[in-house]
Amino acid sequence: MMSEDAHDHPVLAEIRDLANEARVEIRWLTARRLDERALTDAHQGVMATADEVTPVELEQLLRPSSGRPPFLVALDGVTDPGNLGAVLRTAEVVGATGIVLPRHRAVRLTPAAVKAAAGAVEHLPITLVGGLPAAMTLAAQAGVWTVGLDGEARHSVFDMTVADQPVMVVLGAEGRGLSHLVKQRCDQVVAIPQIGQTESLNVAAAAAVALYEVHRRRIDRSDEAPSP
Repeated sequence: MMSEDAHDHPVLAEIRDLANEARVEIRWLTARRLDERALTDAHQGVMATADEVTPVELEQLLRPSSGRPPFLVALDGVTDPGNLGAVLRTAEVVGATGIVLPRHRAVRLTPAAVKAAAGAVEHLPITLVGGLPAAMTLAAQAGVWTVGLDGEARHSVFDMTVADQPVMVVLGAEGRGLSHLVKQRCDQVVAIPQIGQTESLNVAAAAAVALYEVHRRRIDRSDEAPSP
Protein backbone atom coordinates (compact mmCIF):
# COMPACT_ATOMS: atom_id res chain seq x y z
CA MET A 1 0.00 0.00 0.00
CA MET A 2 1.25 3.48 -0.88
CA SER A 3 0.15 7.00 -0.15
CA GLU A 4 -1.58 8.81 -3.00
CA ASP A 5 0.41 11.89 -2.02
CA ALA A 6 3.72 10.23 -2.84
CA HIS A 7 3.30 9.19 -6.49
CA ASP A 8 6.35 11.13 -7.65
CA HIS A 9 8.72 10.44 -4.75
CA PRO A 10 11.84 8.76 -6.29
CA VAL A 11 12.27 6.17 -3.54
CA LEU A 12 8.63 5.15 -3.67
CA ALA A 13 8.81 5.08 -7.45
CA GLU A 14 11.64 2.54 -7.16
CA ILE A 15 9.60 0.45 -4.71
CA ARG A 16 6.65 0.62 -7.11
CA ASP A 17 8.81 -0.61 -10.00
CA LEU A 18 10.21 -3.48 -7.93
CA ALA A 19 6.70 -4.46 -6.84
CA ASN A 20 5.52 -4.44 -10.46
CA GLU A 21 8.45 -6.65 -11.48
CA ALA A 22 7.59 -9.11 -8.71
CA ARG A 23 3.89 -8.91 -9.60
CA VAL A 24 3.02 -7.63 -6.15
CA GLU A 25 -0.29 -5.79 -6.10
CA ILE A 26 -0.14 -2.10 -5.14
CA ARG A 27 -3.04 -0.29 -3.51
CA TRP A 28 -3.09 3.51 -3.34
CA LEU A 29 -4.50 5.03 -0.15
CA THR A 30 -4.94 8.53 1.16
CA ALA A 31 -2.35 9.62 3.72
CA ARG A 32 -5.02 9.42 6.42
CA ARG A 33 -5.99 5.86 5.55
CA LEU A 34 -2.36 4.79 5.40
CA ASP A 35 -1.77 6.29 8.86
CA GLU A 36 -4.70 4.28 10.20
CA ARG A 37 -3.51 1.01 8.65
CA ALA A 38 0.19 1.39 9.48
CA LEU A 39 -0.27 2.06 13.23
CA THR A 40 2.87 4.22 13.14
CA ASP A 41 3.69 7.80 12.23
CA ALA A 42 6.90 6.77 10.49
CA HIS A 43 5.67 4.63 7.60
CA GLN A 44 7.29 7.00 5.06
CA GLY A 45 4.43 6.62 2.62
CA VAL A 46 4.51 2.88 2.08
CA MET A 47 3.42 -0.27 3.89
CA ALA A 48 3.70 -3.94 2.96
CA THR A 49 1.36 -6.70 4.07
CA ALA A 50 3.23 -9.93 4.84
CA ASP A 51 2.71 -13.22 6.63
CA GLU A 52 3.31 -13.22 10.36
CA VAL A 53 6.73 -14.31 11.61
CA THR A 54 6.45 -18.01 12.45
CA PRO A 55 8.29 -18.91 15.68
CA VAL A 56 10.51 -22.00 15.74
CA GLU A 57 11.03 -24.46 18.58
CA LEU A 58 13.80 -23.73 21.07
CA GLU A 59 15.27 -27.20 20.54
CA GLN A 60 15.91 -26.29 16.90
CA LEU A 61 17.96 -23.25 17.91
CA LEU A 62 20.03 -25.28 20.36
CA ARG A 63 21.46 -27.36 17.51
CA PRO A 64 24.26 -26.25 15.15
CA SER A 65 23.00 -24.25 12.15
CA SER A 66 24.72 -24.66 8.78
CA GLY A 67 27.78 -25.99 10.55
CA ARG A 68 27.90 -23.06 12.98
CA PRO A 69 27.63 -23.58 16.74
CA PRO A 70 24.61 -21.90 18.35
CA PHE A 71 25.00 -18.16 18.95
CA LEU A 72 21.72 -17.13 20.55
CA VAL A 73 20.47 -13.85 21.96
CA ALA A 74 17.87 -13.91 24.75
CA LEU A 75 15.98 -10.89 26.07
CA ASP A 76 14.85 -10.84 29.68
CA GLY A 77 11.85 -8.53 29.96
CA VAL A 78 12.81 -5.89 27.38
CA THR A 79 9.71 -3.74 26.84
CA ASP A 80 10.71 -1.05 24.33
CA PRO A 81 9.98 -2.03 20.70
CA GLY A 82 12.72 0.25 19.37
CA ASN A 83 15.29 -1.50 21.56
CA LEU A 84 14.03 -4.91 20.51
CA GLY A 85 14.31 -3.98 16.85
CA ALA A 86 17.81 -2.57 17.29
CA VAL A 87 18.96 -5.72 19.10
CA LEU A 88 17.55 -7.91 16.33
CA ARG A 89 19.32 -5.83 13.70
CA THR A 90 22.68 -6.13 15.47
CA ALA A 91 22.18 -9.84 16.13
CA GLU A 92 21.55 -10.54 12.46
CA VAL A 93 24.55 -8.49 11.35
CA VAL A 94 26.98 -10.33 13.66
CA GLY A 95 25.71 -13.76 12.64
CA ALA A 96 23.57 -14.78 15.59
CA THR A 97 21.75 -18.02 14.85
CA GLY A 98 18.56 -17.30 16.79
CA ILE A 99 16.60 -15.11 19.18
CA VAL A 100 14.87 -16.20 22.39
CA LEU A 101 11.94 -14.05 23.55
CA PRO A 102 9.67 -14.59 26.58
CA ARG A 103 5.95 -14.84 25.84
CA HIS A 104 4.96 -12.75 28.85
CA ARG A 105 5.95 -9.39 30.40
CA ALA A 106 8.04 -8.44 27.39
CA VAL A 107 7.65 -6.58 24.12
CA ARG A 108 6.37 -8.48 21.09
CA LEU A 109 7.23 -8.08 17.43
CA THR A 110 5.16 -4.93 16.94
CA PRO A 111 5.26 -2.89 13.71
CA ALA A 112 7.66 -0.47 15.43
CA ALA A 113 10.00 -3.30 16.44
CA VAL A 114 9.97 -4.82 12.97
CA LYS A 115 10.69 -1.44 11.40
CA ALA A 116 13.61 -0.79 13.78
CA ALA A 117 15.00 -4.24 12.91
CA ALA A 118 15.40 -3.07 9.29
CA GLY A 119 14.68 -6.46 7.75
CA ALA A 120 16.50 -8.62 10.31
CA VAL A 121 13.32 -10.50 11.26
CA GLU A 122 13.29 -12.02 7.78
CA HIS A 123 16.62 -13.74 8.43
CA LEU A 124 16.62 -14.55 12.18
CA PRO A 125 14.89 -17.63 13.60
CA ILE A 126 12.91 -16.55 16.66
CA THR A 127 11.52 -18.72 19.45
CA LEU A 128 8.97 -17.75 22.10
CA VAL A 129 9.38 -19.39 25.50
CA GLY A 130 7.14 -19.53 28.54
CA GLY A 131 9.98 -18.67 30.90
CA LEU A 132 13.59 -17.73 30.30
CA PRO A 133 15.03 -19.68 33.28
CA ALA A 134 13.52 -22.91 31.95
CA ALA A 135 14.90 -22.13 28.48
CA MET A 136 18.34 -21.61 30.00
CA THR A 137 18.11 -25.02 31.67
CA LEU A 138 17.35 -26.63 28.32
CA ALA A 139 20.28 -24.73 26.81
CA ALA A 140 22.61 -26.10 29.48
CA GLN A 141 21.40 -29.63 28.81
CA ALA A 142 22.17 -29.11 25.11
CA GLY A 143 25.71 -27.90 25.86
CA VAL A 144 24.99 -24.21 25.23
CA TRP A 145 26.59 -21.79 27.71
CA THR A 146 24.69 -18.75 28.96
CA VAL A 147 26.33 -15.37 29.53
CA GLY A 148 24.36 -12.59 31.18
CA LEU A 149 25.10 -8.89 30.78
CA ASP A 150 24.90 -6.98 34.07
CA GLY A 151 26.40 -3.61 34.95
CA GLU A 152 27.47 -4.76 38.42
CA ALA A 153 29.29 -7.90 37.33
CA ARG A 154 32.91 -8.30 38.39
CA HIS A 155 34.11 -9.72 35.08
CA SER A 156 34.45 -7.74 31.86
CA VAL A 157 32.57 -8.55 28.69
CA PHE A 158 36.00 -8.72 27.05
CA ASP A 159 36.88 -11.65 29.32
CA MET A 160 34.00 -13.93 28.29
CA THR A 161 35.43 -17.41 28.67
CA VAL A 162 32.87 -19.10 26.42
CA ALA A 163 32.47 -16.56 23.63
CA ASP A 164 33.78 -18.99 21.01
CA GLN A 165 31.62 -21.88 22.26
CA PRO A 166 27.92 -22.60 21.76
CA VAL A 167 26.54 -19.61 23.65
CA MET A 168 23.41 -17.71 24.58
CA VAL A 169 23.90 -14.03 25.46
CA VAL A 170 21.18 -12.83 27.86
CA LEU A 171 20.24 -9.14 27.94
CA GLY A 172 18.21 -7.62 30.75
CA ALA A 173 15.31 -5.19 30.73
CA GLU A 174 15.65 -1.43 30.55
CA GLY A 175 16.24 -0.06 34.03
CA ARG A 176 16.15 -3.20 36.18
CA GLY A 177 18.49 -5.38 34.16
CA LEU A 178 18.52 -9.15 34.57
CA SER A 179 15.95 -10.71 36.86
CA HIS A 180 17.33 -12.46 39.93
CA LEU A 181 16.50 -15.99 38.79
CA VAL A 182 17.88 -15.45 35.29
CA LYS A 183 21.12 -14.06 36.71
CA GLN A 184 21.44 -17.10 38.97
CA ARG A 185 21.09 -19.46 36.00
CA CYS A 186 23.84 -17.77 33.93
CA ASP A 187 27.14 -19.63 33.60
CA GLN A 188 28.94 -16.29 33.51
CA VAL A 189 27.83 -12.72 34.20
CA VAL A 190 29.84 -9.90 32.63
CA ALA A 191 29.78 -6.11 32.48
CA ILE A 192 30.83 -3.51 29.92
CA PRO A 193 33.70 -1.46 31.39
CA GLN A 194 32.82 2.23 31.78
CA ILE A 195 34.93 5.28 32.61
CA GLY A 196 32.36 8.04 32.05
CA GLN A 197 29.76 9.44 34.42
CA THR A 198 26.63 8.19 32.66
CA GLU A 199 25.04 5.36 34.61
CA SER A 200 24.87 2.83 31.79
CA LEU A 201 24.24 2.13 28.12
CA ASN A 202 20.73 1.27 27.01
CA VAL A 203 20.06 -2.37 26.19
CA ALA A 204 20.43 -1.90 22.41
CA ALA A 205 23.85 -0.24 22.71
CA ALA A 206 25.00 -2.75 25.31
CA ALA A 207 23.88 -5.59 23.05
CA ALA A 208 25.98 -4.21 20.20
CA VAL A 209 29.12 -4.22 22.35
CA ALA A 210 28.56 -7.72 23.73
CA LEU A 211 27.49 -9.36 20.48
CA TYR A 212 30.37 -7.89 18.53
CA GLU A 213 32.76 -9.21 21.16
CA VAL A 214 31.36 -12.71 20.62
CA HIS A 215 31.68 -12.18 16.87
CA ARG A 216 35.29 -11.00 17.24
CA ARG A 217 36.27 -13.99 19.38
CA ARG A 218 34.75 -16.38 16.88
CA ILE A 219 36.61 -14.76 14.00
CA ASP A 220 39.86 -15.01 15.97
CA ARG A 221 39.22 -18.68 16.66
CA SER A 222 38.54 -19.45 13.00
CA ASP A 223 41.71 -17.59 11.99
CA GLU A 224 43.73 -19.67 14.46
CA ALA A 225 42.29 -22.99 13.32
CA PRO A 226 44.90 -25.12 11.51
CA SER A 227 44.42 -25.69 7.81
CA PRO A 228 43.38 -29.23 6.83
